[in-house]
Amino acid sequence: MNDFAGKSVLITGGGSGIGAGTARYLAARGARVTVSGRRADKVADIASSIGPACHAVAGDITKAADRQHMVDEAVQHGGGLDHLVSNAGNMYRGALETLDEQALLEIFHSNVIAGMLLSALCLAHLEQRQGAIVFLGSIHNRRAFPGVSPYAATKGAIEALTRSLAAELGPRAIRVNCVAPGAVFTEINQRAGLFTDAQALARLEGMSGLHALGRIGVVEEVAQAIAYFLLAPWTTGTILEVDGGLSLGITRG
Repeated sequence: MNDFAGKSVLITGGGSGIGAGTARYLAARGARVTVSGRRADKVADIASSIGPACHAVAGDITKAADRQHMVDEAVQHGGGLDHLVSNAGNMYRGALETLDEQALLEIFHSNVIAGMLLSALCLAHLEQRQGAIVFLGSIHNRRAFPGVSPYAATKGAIEALTRSLAAELGPRAIRVNCVAPGAVFTEINQRAGLFTDAQALARLEGMSGLHALGRIGVVEEVAQAIAYFLLAPWTTGTILEVDGGLSLGITRG
């Protein structure tokens, strides 16, 4: 339960969902966690609920000054920086003919480019601690669904980025991996309309024909996979699907 004792972790998108769940999971195991997010009240509430081990930083990952502030605060709070969990991102839904160029630029900025730039700011600290970066991918890079092509494209880019950076940063003893969740009950999925009401949630829960395990996931199950990558000393460039078997393409009733 203290396998992260003395470790400092920066988690972006930490105000809700997988980011918040990962912060709780790691702090409970001894980590000093810094959570960042655009909504100051959300990240402050998460930090308050976790306790002194968690520090909140309000900021927008797409802004250069905010990215630097996140890193500086994480280093100060944790006495250095061991790990980065690059979780921040947005969902964009829409048919091909309705896509807006500016919205596409924004989702690639938030989901891919900003995480790359933040990672660059962390490198000197991670190298000093022989640390790790974990990116958040998605089942959308394994199984196609209509109406989410922009989001799927960004997650495909994240997987390519993971492998390329693993090769680039390996000589510096920095490991880079990616966790690709399936359907997880999170706030972003609620906003995307996946869990709009109890009836819709019940339908998704009952889709045993899609999920080998017959249910959607919870954030703690994704947090466990992230924690594994942060600790695994000889694993890099790996994409781990945490999806209840959704990527298997099961069609049984």
